[in-house]
Amino acid sequence: MDETISERKKKILQSVVNEYVESAIPVSSKAITQKHMTDVSSATVRSELAALEEMGYLTQFHTSGGRIPSPKAYKLYIEELMERSELTSEQVNFIRESFARRASHAESIVKSVADLISELTDYTSVALSDPSAERVKNVGLFPCGDKALLLLVTDLRILKDSFIALPEEMEEEELARISATLQAVFGGRRLDSVREAEAEAMNAFTSYRQVCREILDALFAYTSRKDVILSGESKSLQKPEYDDAEKVKEFLSLVESKEKIQGLLAEEDPEIRIQVKIGGEGVPEDCSLVSANYSVGGRQLGTYGVVGPVRMDYAKVVSVLENVGEILQKLVKN
Repeated sequence: MDETISERKKKILQSVVNEYVESAIPVSSKAITQKHMTDVSSATVRSELAALEEMGYLTQFHTSGGRIPSPKAYKLYIEELMERSELTSEQVNFIRESFARRASHAESIVKSVADLISELTDYTSVALSDPSAERVKNVGLFPCGDKALLLLVTDLRILKDSFIALPEEMEEEELARISATLQAVFGGRRLDSVREAEAEAMNAFTSYRQVCREILDALFAYTSRKDVILSGESKSLQKPEYDDAEKVKEFLSLVESKEKIQGLLAEEDPEIRIQVKIGGEGVPEDCSLVSANYSVGGRQLGTYGVVGPVRMDYAKVVSVLENVGEILQKLVKN
């Protein structure tokens, strides 16, 4: 907290941020006095705006124009001045219905959450999932020509992108027995504990040990991979800030690099529920990243976030992330 800022300056700064987020137009002293502080003279507001500019909270492109918030202003706004935005009952019901609708056919809750966050915020959403904490519900092999598809169902997703080579003489009945053995060994285990069952699995296969080896390697690969998911990539680009080609390039340099996104989300402090990075804090100058860690019972469900311009509706984004997180946690817990 900066104690040199008076309560009046804070109220004016709050009004400037709210106005600019809504309109994307530099805010004048007249707009402040007419809409937010009718009991204060324009001369006083102009003086306070000038002081806030000197302190680095506002910038002004033209001496006769209005002012816009700086990243420093947004930080103070988020920490002290932002009024929490409550979702309407219709929006909360939309979240619940979306989860119920998608859970029946979606292959990944992670992707569904990212899609939902983008829909509700109208920004680009990002997600980083760590499958190591997911629990195996079902695992088995399904014939597919001279190979078998390894199908792994966890409590958060269906994974089916590994094919296992099969001996020519293997019959479908033997494939079914292998699936039953896999389920007996790995069912109910967390993915980060599958290596502990390696010896048990190999001992359970008196034959077709090479098939078992390939299956184990695929399971180990699932455990170690972290998926970066984006949704609504074009939504943020529709904001007026991105009429500028250079700003578009900066934004795309971030969202088109999954390595950058993974690095930003992976470094989040799991003890902090909502975190905000504003222009220059690991993200491009004209971008912000708001992220949230979701967990239940001490188990990480993933990190989700929203990427967009610095002029972001932070109150709405934080509210969406919190509400989606609470409903997701209840869904997984149940």
